[in-house]
Parts: sequence; C-alpha cells; structure tokens
Amino acid sequence: MNRRSSKGAKQGGMAIISALLIAAVVAVIAAGMLTRQSVSTRALEADQQRIQGRWLAQGGLEISRHLLWDARQRDPLTRLDQPWAHRLNAQGFEGRLEDEQGKFNLRNLVANERVDDEQVQAFERLCGLLGVNAGLSQRIIQRVIGAYPRLLNAQIAETTKNTFDSGRLTSPNASRKPQNPTLPMLRSLEDLRSVEGVNDALIGKLAAYLTVIPATTWLNGNTATAPVLAAYVPGLSLERAQALINERDAGRWFINRGDFVNRLRMPELELTTVRVGITSDWFRLRGEARRDQRRVSLEALLHRSQDRLPQVIWSRVGA
Repeated sequence: MNRRSSKGAKQGGMAIISALLIAAVVAVIAAGMLTRQSVSTRALEADQQRIQGRWLAQGGLEISRHLLWDARQRDPLTRLDQPWAHRLNAQGFEGRLEDEQGKFNLRNLVANERVDDEQVQAFERLCGLLGVNAGLSQRIIQRVIGAYPRLLNAQIAETTKNTFDSGRLTSPNASRKPQNPTLPMLRSLEDLRSVEGVNDALIGKLAAYLTVIPATTWLNGNTATAPVLAAYVPGLSLERAQALINERDAGRWFINRGDFVNRLRMPELELTTVRVGITSDWFRLRGEARRDQRRVSLEALLHRSQDRLPQVIWSRVGA
C-alpha cells in the first residue's frame, strides 16, 4: 500500500512539474509575442511620425514658395525687411529662407566657359577678409574651376582672332569645344570637403558668405554682408561697406543700381566692374518639422521667376 502511495505521489509531483514547465514555456512565448508586438507597434508609430514629419516639411516648403511669390508681386526689390526674410513658424514647421544672392556665388568663377578673372580676384579678397590663407583659397579656386567646362587659353585666343568663317572647317565650332570638367560638379559647399584644409569648422565659417548656385548671378546689395560687399567692389574697405549696410538696414534700402553706385562715393570706380543689383532669384530654405518626438530636417534650393511660383531645384529631407 505504501509503495502504491509513494508511486502515486511521484507521479503527481511529475505532473505538477510538467504543468509548471508548460506554464513557464507558455509565459515565455506570450512575453515574446508581446515584446514583438510592442516593437512592431513602436516601429509603426515611428514610421507614421516620420511620414507626418515629411508632410509637415513639405508644407513648410510650399509656404516658403508662396511667400517668395507674394513678395515678388508686391515689390520688385528684394530686401531683408520683407516677410520671406522672417523666421517661419507654422503648422509644426520651423525654418528660415536665405537669399543666396546675398552671398558670393562660387559658380561665378567660371562664366561662359571661361575663368572670370574679376570674380577670382573678388573671391581672393573675400578670403583675405575672412582670414582664409592664400594657399587654401587657391586650392578652392582650382576645385571650382575643375568642376565646369571651360575653354583653354589657346582656344579663347583663336576664337577672338577668327572673326571670319571661311567655311572650310568640317566642324565650325571645333575650336570652341570646351575642355570637359575634371572634377565632380559642385552642388553645395559640402562638396569642398575634398579640398585639402577644408573641414567642418571652415565650412561653418564660410556658409554665411559663400554659396553654390547652378547659374552665374549678381550680388544683391540689399541682402549682402559687409565682407562680401567689400570683396565685390574693388577698393571698397570693410569699414565703409559695414557703414553702408548699417545705413541700409536702418531702412535706407537701395532702390536701384544707380542708387547703390552713388552711395559708394567712389567716382573713380569703373561701373562695369560693379556686379551688384537690388533683386534676387535664388533662395535657400533650411528648416525642421516636428511631430511628437520626431524631427525631420529640410534643406532646399529655390529659384524664383516672374511668371510662376518658385521652382524647387533640389531638396534634402533627413530624419
């Protein structure tokens, strides 16, 4: 009898242990399923926030386009007291538009497939004012020149000399075929990182004064900084340039190019060398969309024309 009781007790104990093991396994499986479900839910929420952030960023971009369009319709001048120049804070998006024609456009170093010596000299003056050494400025110049098609000196001389076409050339434009770029085309200042001596600190320092626009441009005297203005106008000191800008920002905006030239008070200056105007067509939007804990950054280059909303030339959206 005792043997039977002992055997029954052992079997009962094994059953309890088995039940406990099964319960433990079920609990582990359930916990795993809940964990996976929680991870999946968080991932889905993150995706939704990212998508919503992108839509908010796109909304900020559209608002910026309309601000620029409205400013052009109201006033042909481009000034820093216009609504587009104020910080944008609407519908979960914060950002600011920058007038890229208030900066030195590196694309100007090569114009009409030729190196523009006047713009090269202006860039060298700007580098000097910003404390960039001559060696580094020359490396930057060569990086820019190598990014665009250009005629060689011999081709330029030949084109200038030959004003009569005898018709004997099988390809009349053969002498004007430009040399292909030897380096990748520039899209932004970030592309200067391949230049020896260019680092994050330097790019951050130059960002307020330099830009890369996919077309040659004039400088806007109503939005330019003092160093860029002094670099653009040969013989204009940084102190005089700053005085002009202080006067401008106090409300005496340049109403036309003649007004700007007159206020320079430099009668000896050759006017053809002064490539400074009072309007702008190129703008950069930098901003961030916020949705709960999600942040989506946006940077875009916009081109404004007279007959339609500004075009988005390129944009970068980052999580």
